[in-house]
Amino acid sequence: MFDIIIVGGGPIGLACALEAQKAGLTYCILEKGCLVNSLYHYPYNMTFFSTSERLEIGGIPFVSISVKPTRNEALEYYRRVTLSNRLNIHLQEEVKSITGNGDGYDVTTSKTSYHARYVVLATGFYDRPVMMNIPGENLPKVTHYYKEPHFYAMQKVVVVGANNSAVDAALETFRKGAEVTMVIRESEVGKRVKYWVRPDMENRIAEGSVKAYFNSTLSAIYSDRVDIQTPEGLVTVANDYVIAATGYQPQFDFLQNTGIHLSEDEKLRPDYNPETMETNMKNLYLAGVVCGGMDTHSWFIENSRVHATMILKDILEKENCVQHQNS
Repeated sequence: MFDIIIVGGGPIGLACALEAQKAGLTYCILEKGCLVNSLYHYPYNMTFFSTSERLEIGGIPFVSISVKPTRNEALEYYRRVTLSNRLNIHLQEEVKSITGNGDGYDVTTSKTSYHARYVVLATGFYDRPVMMNIPGENLPKVTHYYKEPHFYAMQKVVVVGANNSAVDAALETFRKGAEVTMVIRESEVGKRVKYWVRPDMENRIAEGSVKAYFNSTLSAIYSDRVDIQTPEGLVTVANDYVIAATGYQPQFDFLQNTGIHLSEDEKLRPDYNPETMETNMKNLYLAGVVCGGMDTHSWFIENSRVHATMILKDILEKENCVQHQNS
C-alpha cells in the first residue's frame, strides 16, 4: 500500500519520486527494465541536444565535461541521483494492469500487486517502434534500435528516416566504412536534426559519399537487397542491413485498458488536464513524453520535468482538502 505508484523509472519518473519524497508521501517506482531504461537503449555515442542543466531533476546539479552531455554521463547522473536519494524503485518489474478499486488503484505487475491512492504514468514511448509494415521487416537484418557503428563496417547499409537517430546512424556507419543509402520520405534532411550535425549530413549527400533517395519509401526487404519506391519508380539496391529509424510510440493499448481516453485523430493524444496532469481517470496522472501521443517530438526531459511538481502540487492540495474535511 502506497500513497503513489509511479510507473516508469526514466528521468521524469525519478523526478516524480523526488517530489513525492520531499512531500513526505509514500511511493514506489515500478520499471519493467533497467534504471532509465530508454536512455540505456540510446546509441552508445549519443550526445544530447540539451545542455546538462536542462536535464537536471530535483534541483540536483548535473555536471558534464562538455556543454552537451553524453548518454553515458546521463546514465551516471540519474543512477547517482537514485542511489544518493535512496529512491524506492523496483526494477525489472513490468506493470500488467491498473484497475480502479474504491479509494484508489490496484496495480498488478509481473511479480506481485500493489494498491495506491494515486498513480502516475511516466512510461515514455521508446519501447515500441513505429513499424513500416512492409514485406521483410521481420528479417534478422532489420533493426529499429541502432547502437554503435563498428558492426556495420564494410557492409551495405540502408538507413530509413531523416531525423536525429537516422542521421547519426548514417554518419557514424559511413565513417566506419559502410556503404550507406538513406531512404527519406520528405524532400530534405529533417529540420529537427541537431544544428551542428545537419550540415555534415547534407554535405555527405551532396558529395555523393552517402546516397539519399528523397520523397521515397522502402517498399520491401529481402535477404540480399531492398526495394525503394522513388518518384522515378522502383529502385532495387543491394543490401546487408537495414536500420529503420522510423520513430517510436507509446503503449496506446495499455493507456486505453487503464481507462484513459485518446483523441480520435491520428495523434492519439491522451486526455489530461494540462494544469494538473490528471487524466480523465480520477487520481491517475501522466508525466513526460507519454503526454504527446504520436506527437513524440512535443515533450522532452527538459520541458516535462515540471510535470513532477505540477502533479505533486495537485496531490498535496487533494490531501490537504481530505484532512480538512476529516478535521
